[in-house]
Amino acid sequence: MNLRNSKSMMLGIAVRRVALAGFLVVALSVFAVSARAADLVTNGSFESNGSNGQLGYNTFATGWSVPGGSYTFIFAPGTADTTGANGEYGGLSLWGPGNGSANGLPATSPDGGYYIAQDSAFQQGAISQTVSGLTVGDSYTVGFWWAAAQQYGFTGATEDQWQVSLGSQTQSTLFASIPSHGFSGWMYQTFTFTADNTTDVLSFFANGGPPGVPPFALLDGVTLNQTPEPASFTLMLTAVGLIGAVGVLQSKNWFRS
Repeated sequence: MNLRNSKSMMLGIAVRRVALAGFLVVALSVFAVSARAADLVTNGSFESNGSNGQLGYNTFATGWSVPGGSYTFIFAPGTADTTGANGEYGGLSLWGPGNGSANGLPATSPDGGYYIAQDSAFQQGAISQTVSGLTVGDSYTVGFWWAAAQQYGFTGATEDQWQVSLGSQTQSTLFASIPSHGFSGWMYQTFTFTADNTTDVLSFFANGGPPGVPPFALLDGVTLNQTPEPASFTLMLTAVGLIGAVGVLQSKNWFRS
């Protein structure tokens, strides 16, 4: 091989390696833009809290608030159908395998850890938090796990739903109907809202019935993220295409000396 051919080959290898570096920089930049769409909810999994109990009465969940008297409880894993939680009227638990109902109530939600249980027909009061960092006119998606259950010691079919609000907008889940001593199973739900202020209140209000056979709506794993714009999807697809192109070129020995 003469000197001219050798220099030409070395230059070609250098150019191809610079191209590879460029591909990777673009891909990483696109993914960095995507990563900036962070969850705006504080303590959406309810892991930062006091002990089992009634929110606003003898325990708390960091970042969240309830109006006085709201019959809203927080349960640690495995306690809802065993030891239960104390509230203003004494102990409270839910029907489940731990107290005689083969309804399939698990120790926790798919999100894991603690979760919320709110009476949907008695002393109703939303659990809420103020969310900031919104962009007026942009879309935001609320995601959460939820389920329907019944207070232990009572009999009768019940139904529950969550009414979810962001600012002045409200959307509702379908009603989940369960038999006496039943449990609906955990379900995942998303709603998309358009921000009308840079700071808004995100709230969850349990609605159900009938009264007197206490229906309880369960909640966990709350998230709030800006909905990706079409341009963001295009950039992500571009990044995936670039990475795929690099893989093809590598398979053809394009980057080898």
